[in-house]
Amino acid sequence: MATNSNELPVIGLTPGDCTGIGPEQVARILSDDRLADAARLVVVGDARVLAMGMDHAGVKLKVERIASPKAANWSSKAVQLVDLGNTDPAKFPIGKASAESGRLTGETLSRAIDFSKDGEVDAITFAPLNKRAMFDGGWKFPDEHKMFASLLGHRTYFSEMNVLDGQWMSRVTGHQSLREALDGINPASITDAIELVDRMMKKAGVAKPRIAVAALNPHAGENGLFGRDEIEMIRPTVEAAAKTGIACTGPYPADTVYIRAFAGEFDSVVAMYHDQGQIATKLKGFNRGVTVTAGLETVFTTPSHGTAFDIVGTGVAKTGALESAVRLAAQLVSIKVRNKEAAYAH
Repeated sequence: MATNSNELPVIGLTPGDCTGIGPEQVARILSDDRLADAARLVVVGDARVLAMGMDHAGVKLKVERIASPKAANWSSKAVQLVDLGNTDPAKFPIGKASAESGRLTGETLSRAIDFSKDGEVDAITFAPLNKRAMFDGGWKFPDEHKMFASLLGHRTYFSEMNVLDGQWMSRVTGHQSLREALDGINPASITDAIELVDRMMKKAGVAKPRIAVAALNPHAGENGLFGRDEIEMIRPTVEAAAKTGIACTGPYPADTVYIRAFAGEFDSVVAMYHDQGQIATKLKGFNRGVTVTAGLETVFTTPSHGTAFDIVGTGVAKTGALESAVRLAAQLVSIKVRNKEAAYAH
C-alpha cells in the first residue's frame, strides 16, 4: 500500500459490466499516459474483456498478467492486469442486460475489494455496471454501495455522493421507491447526511464546506401551505447541525438551490431523495460527474453515468467521467495518507 506521499496511489480498476461501455472506456484511458500523473492503475478483471474493450475502442495495449496488485511491475510500460479468467464476453451480447454477466461483475468487484482489504490497492474505481443485472445474478442488494458495505462488514451510516466541478451532491435517502424514501426522511437521517458530506469534503481538502440543505416540498412548503416538513422537521434539524460547527443552511426550495450552488454560493447540496439531486447534477454534466461511496473504509469511485447500452461497441463512449473518477479516488487516498503521516509525525 502506498504510504509515501511522493508515491502515486495504487488504484484497482475494474471494467464494469462487459455488456456495457466500461471495457472500451477502460481500454481507452489505458492507451496513453493521460492518468500517469494521478495514480498507478491495476486492472482487475478478465483479459478477454479487456481485449474486447481494446477492439471496441480501436486501441492496442501491451498487457502484463500478474497474480495480484502487490506483484505489479511499475517499471514496465505494459498494463498491469490481474486476470481473473472468470468472464468470457463472447457469451454475452453487448448492449443487453444479463443476470450471469451481472453475477460476474459482482464477483470481479468482490475480488478487487479483497485486494483493498489486504492493503494491495489504495482505492477502487469501477467502470459502469448494471444494478438490475447484478441483483438478478445473485447480488441481492439494491445497489453496489450496499454490496460494498456488506463485503466490508460496515455497520454505520454511509451514502452515495456525486461530485461535479468541485460540487459534492449528497442525499438523505437513496435507491428506493419515492414512497419508501419519504418514510426515511427524519431528523436522524438528515443529520447523518449533513455530517457525512461535511466529513467527506474535509477529507477532500475543503476546510469548511458550505452545505445547502434542500427542502422536501415544492417552494419549501410555502410557509406551511404545501406541507409542514420544512417548518417542523428540516429547518430545526439543519439549525441543530449548524450549532455543532458545520456550515449548513436551509432548507432551500429544491427547484432553485442547485442554480445557486452551481453559481458558487454553496459547495454542496444535500437532497432529500435521489432524483431531486440527480436530475440537476446530470443535466449539468452527464459525462463528467463522479459517484463516490462515502463513509466506507475503502474509497470507491465510478462515473455517474450508466452502461449506455445504446452505444456499446461504436467507439464513441466518452471517458471524461471515468478519468475524473480515477483522479478523485487518488485525491481522496492521497489526503488520507498525508493525514496519517502527519499523525505519526506528532
